Amino acid sequence: MTGDLWVVVPAFDEAARIGATLRALAAQTDTELTLLVVDNGSSDGTADIVRELAAPFPVHVLTEPEKGVGCAVDTGFRHAIASGARMIARTDADCLPRPGWVAAARDALGGGAGMVCGRITARRDEHGPAGRAFFAALVTVAAAFGRIRPAHRGPHYLAPYRMHAGNNMAITAELYLACGGMPRRPSPTDRMFLNRVRGTTAAIAYRRDMVVENSTRRIRAYGVVRSAKWYLDKGSGRLGPDPR
Repeated sequence: MTGDLWVVVPAFDEAARIGATLRALAAQTDTELTLLVVDNGSSDGTADIVRELAAPFPVHVLTEPEKGVGCAVDTGFRHAIASGARMIARTDADCLPRPGWVAAARDALGGGAGMVCGRITARRDEHGPAGRAFFAALVTVAAAFGRIRPAHRGPHYLAPYRMHAGNNMAITAELYLACGGMPRRPSPTDRMFLNRVRGTTAAIAYRRDMVVENSTRRIRAYGVVRSAKWYLDKGSGRLGPDPR
């Protein structure tokens, strides 16, 4: 059923990029979905671009005035669940899900996973092979650090830590509500959300065929060291939290 799986996309002033994201979603091999874009107070016409989309599935725009990606995601997920969604996938408005993304998410959740995380890679239109290889190396280092970080270990966790990107995940409605949902705060929120899920269930899957191409604008704006500090909740110094 179309209403069974919803895709939630938080967006803030993404008029320059969200069109490509919408086209990537419209090109999915599995289009039995409902798309919900949560506009977090944009001033650049982001919502108008979404409303003009010609898509093979229903498209909705919801406004969340409370600033912060966590607020937009939580509002979107809860709206989808209240509208009948049993499964919710998320990507971001500067990302490009590859064609099999929805199908892989549905297969994992339908097969018994409570949450599924996928593989992230750098956008091809932002980098050549060397840049994409560098991004892959950074992801590998961050994932390894996450596994040994003391805050991610303890007997209260039901599953081992494995880094997941919030822009490439899907979860059942039941588990989302049971874990307490996304922290309603500015980014970063992904790690906190993952640990909430890990404290609730061990049914967390990983799919290499669930692929999203990420924008690397944060790394380019902050540099590697400042990006690492941001990831560790040490702030972004004089730079803003949203490097457009």
